[in-house]
Amino acid sequence: MTAYPFDTVADLLRRGADDAPAIGAPGRPALTHGGLRALAGRTIAALNAMGIGRQDRVAIVLPNGPEMASAFVTIACGATTAPLNPAYRGEEFDFYLSDLDAKCLVIQQGMASPARAVAEARGIPIVELVPAEGPAGDFSLVAPASLAPASVAAGRRGAPARTGAAEADDVALVLHTSGTTSRPKIVPLRHVNVTASAAHIGANLALEPGDTCLNIMPLFHIHGLIAAVLSSLAAGGSVVCTPGFNAFKFFATFEEARPSWFTAVPTMHQAILGLAPRHNPAIAAGRLRFIRSSSASLPPQVMTAMEEAFGVPVIESYGMTEAAHQMASNPLPPRPHYAGSVGIAAGPEIAIMADDGTLLPPGALGEVVIRGRNVTAGYENNADANAKAFIHGWFRTGDQGTLDDAGYLRLTGRLKEIINRGGEKVSPLEVDEVLMDHPAVQQVVTFAMPHAKLGEEVAAAVVLHEGHALDEHGLRDFAGTRLAPFKVPRRIVFLAEIPKGATGKLQRIGLAEKLGLSA
Repeated sequence: MTAYPFDTVADLLRRGADDAPAIGAPGRPALTHGGLRALAGRTIAALNAMGIGRQDRVAIVLPNGPEMASAFVTIACGATTAPLNPAYRGEEFDFYLSDLDAKCLVIQQGMASPARAVAEARGIPIVELVPAEGPAGDFSLVAPASLAPASVAAGRRGAPARTGAAEADDVALVLHTSGTTSRPKIVPLRHVNVTASAAHIGANLALEPGDTCLNIMPLFHIHGLIAAVLSSLAAGGSVVCTPGFNAFKFFATFEEARPSWFTAVPTMHQAILGLAPRHNPAIAAGRLRFIRSSSASLPPQVMTAMEEAFGVPVIESYGMTEAAHQMASNPLPPRPHYAGSVGIAAGPEIAIMADDGTLLPPGALGEVVIRGRNVTAGYENNADANAKAFIHGWFRTGDQGTLDDAGYLRLTGRLKEIINRGGEKVSPLEVDEVLMDHPAVQQVVTFAMPHAKLGEEVAAAVVLHEGHALDEHGLRDFAGTRLAPFKVPRRIVFLAEIPKGATGKLQRIGLAEKLGLSA
């Protein structure tokens, strides 16, 4: 049974030494752990004075960077955080702010955003976050007149029912599912969920106070919030927050920050890999222990090339929002880690389940199910979704895969992404892996294309390495030597860049329509 050293985000912040760096940014002095704890206290007090307390939802719209990291952490200590993608359009902000029932919007002072007009139209108070001139991540909150302490005291806005530091079963973070095929669902994550996941990641990666993570992930996404920020702080270590991912600026920041690790999605790793040969001296002079990959399947070819380029293990992990991110992970050496596997259970229990709800033995193919402290108790106000998602105490991930005798999990894809070609099932990941073996192919995503008779047909979008030439016929012939005929893509589209989602992930669902391949 895992022993958890903390139950709340406020507890989690206690490990770091007062004068040790906690949150940094390129070209700026770091906010210390002592400074971060003090900021958390000031932030709770400021929110309480505005009539905002535990379980009240605070929408956060901030640019990627240290203030976003510190705002998430400190607001979570006394209220419920709801980070939103600052790139959303007005109608998207309107949906999310309404759906969340946000008590206020925290936005950086001077930041132009359609979220402001939406909040005003909906009567949601706008709280300005003012970055301090000192350490990275330090800030103050400026209340609007409607939330000023005098207004709250006069009864114009009610004082918070629950003041002070949040408790273990309070909701720390609410995020929406991606909503690829339906209305996005609200995922509430309690303090016990997010702190458990941070502890799992720290234990799996042997994080210590001397470790520094370089964060290039967006901080409105579970990956960056938990894997990069919260796990680093929980270990008493530090996280250096960039303004966002830029492959061409990565190595300059890498040299300055001297990280011991970084975590990213596979498309980011591929972009970094393409530039790595030009920066061998910086890599050699660094202090990397490992590189982490999560949130999408990492092509084995990319893992091998990254390990050769950086000289450290690449640790592929498996996560999702409903599990407060991490579910499985490959272990650090000397234990083996395998390309094509997302590793062993690294937090919750993991099993493979048949369609009828029975658990399957090692080697059998079925749906991946999980249960444990880091797993959400259920979607908010969505009984139908919860009835489908939970069975016999297990959460159904929607992913298909197998567990081997040693407990290593191999995924074959999202169940809704498995291509059904006239009754024959095709794993897009299997086709990806074969196409990636062609020396001219840099990136590939296999997806379903509508077909009048078969229902679905196999298609692929491909990006070639610079200076390489290849046509559809040649790549189909190559695939035909390794795949059964029904798995060979019937249509291959060559692109300069494959469309990605807001977090840098390649998206299979809807790609046929996006590329004009629908029927």
